[in-house]
Amino acid sequence: MKNIKWAQLILSIIISLSVGGLSGFLTSNNMDTYKKYHLPMLAPPGFVFPVVWTILFILMGISAYIVLNSTASNKEKANALFLYGLQLVINFLWPLIFFKFELVFLGFLWILLLLAVVAFMIVSFYKINPLSAYLQIPYFLWLLFAAYLNIGIYVLNK
Repeated sequence: MKNIKWAQLILSIIISLSVGGLSGFLTSNNMDTYKKYHLPMLAPPGFVFPVVWTILFILMGISAYIVLNSTASNKEKANALFLYGLQLVINFLWPLIFFKFELVFLGFLWILLLLAVVAFMIVSFYKINPLSAYLQIPYFLWLLFAAYLNIGIYVLNK
């Protein structure tokens, strides 16, 4: 990473942050919805979520930048970045499913789909540049925690 292309790196981070920001904007009442549910043990206070997600989206953007600027073949990069884009779309839709439409069980199934796509993305990124994969591990772990929260909310509120 000697020759960082700053404009490209910043754009990559902005793209990922924009996905989360737009989804958050479209579900602006999400903390009201969150507070109305009986929450599982270990559920963090609402203010934790935007902080964690901001960090994760920044890491996603950095990771995508590393893949984009790797020496891997164009086909490998295209496949890896397709998975990256797909997980961004799935990630974008989860808050709408869970908070906007309050389809809690579907939200859980959606997170399982997201976890699967992210796992494939991590493997794909690892083959290109291990650092790009390692930067996705906190995201994967957070999604596991989010799945726990989601199914816990479903069970406690059905």
